[in-house]
Amino acid sequence: MSASIREALAQIDDNRRGFVLVRDESEKIIGIATDGDIRRRLLEEVRLDDAILTCTNTNFIWAEIDTPREVILKQLDHKIRAIPVLDDHKKLISIFTPDHIPERVEVRTFSRAKAPVRISFGGGGSDISTYFTENGGAVINATISLYSHATLRIRDDEKILITSLDINESAEFIDLAELLNHEGRFNLIKNILKAIKPSFGFELFLHSDFPMSSGLGGSAVVSAAILGCFNELRNDKWDKHELSEIAFQAERLHMGVAGGWQDQYATVFGGLNFMEFSRNQNIIHPIRIPNDILLELEESLILCYTSTNHDSGNIHEDQKEQTKSIDVKERIQANVNLTYEMRNLILRGNLYEFGICLNKAWELKRSFSSKISNPMLDDIYHGALMNGAIGGKLLGAGGGGYFLFYVPAFSKHKLLSWIKESGLIYTPFRFEESGLESWTVREKKDTY
Repeated sequence: MSASIREALAQIDDNRRGFVLVRDESEKIIGIATDGDIRRRLLEEVRLDDAILTCTNTNFIWAEIDTPREVILKQLDHKIRAIPVLDDHKKLISIFTPDHIPERVEVRTFSRAKAPVRISFGGGGSDISTYFTENGGAVINATISLYSHATLRIRDDEKILITSLDINESAEFIDLAELLNHEGRFNLIKNILKAIKPSFGFELFLHSDFPMSSGLGGSAVVSAAILGCFNELRNDKWDKHELSEIAFQAERLHMGVAGGWQDQYATVFGGLNFMEFSRNQNIIHPIRIPNDILLELEESLILCYTSTNHDSGNIHEDQKEQTKSIDVKERIQANVNLTYEMRNLILRGNLYEFGICLNKAWELKRSFSSKISNPMLDDIYHGALMNGAIGGKLLGAGGGGYFLFYVPAFSKHKLLSWIKESGLIYTPFRFEESGLESWTVREKKDTY
């Protein structure tokens, strides 16, 4: 602040910036003096040995460390030569000029993902490898607005921390090797990590909008959400088929849980799909129908939770044994043929007949294994038919979980009233066109 104009001009000549900043005894920046400011003051008979303070603009533009880049660019675009960056005590941190705008400091990020559950309409049982490799299989399903959510943050060490609200448990492991040797309730997560082998420590948080083991393909949905988070960290990202296959690998091969292929494809691809399975390849055919037909189908379907869950692996194991029977194979093939018919009905917008076919699909499915239904479930289904539904089916492997009913418009209130009176749980939903979605987030606001 005590420097002269002469000294300031020498510094301007030396720094080649065309200005100097003026500070007081406490290092606080109190103003800026440009060569233009000095010239104008010299023309007013100010002398070179006068204090630079006489030429200083104390009402100057300055920025804080977190001033948005957009604001700085707009100010510099107004031909402002320099913008000092000051801290809370007005001390200098940096200087922004048109030629010097520092890169934003890279901050930590985390990844998030969500994957939707599916409701299945027909073809269940034909998506099991032991069946479709010899006979071919086909299913029709749609994803809906219930999701599994995952959040993943990389650590600076090899530790792995997992928190799952679905099973209400948390755990900490010193590294991946300890987790892979762990025997407990994190089997699904363990086998996903066994398949992808991450080389870093991380924190993983999981929660879902639906109960586990309820027939909505929940384990595949959780797997997809986890894989979506890890995929965000890759340069060479897995495509949808690869994501589906890794999820299948983790659950079916590593965990040894029997089951089909449709759940993994449904949650990753999303939307209303007709799927065909064969020895050489699985093909996902999106079903495109007019929006009014899709809305009417959505309004005509009732998702009803029985408050009982099931062991899908156990049911699939029994079904796998039953498919060795010629009679059961013929019924599965009839279910496949019915699925092609249902696809054609929905493409033509014939929803009432589609609802009737749901009833046929359920009657076929429940004949595959004695474990698929039971007297309580049969009573629920019969009660729904007596109260307006024209068709429906138990979702997933069977044994409990969710029923899906088709009900014509003017019978819907009657069915909803019966569900409430019966102590069952009506679960509203919307069709979800998107499948697995993942993204990254900065942990804190931008800084320079």
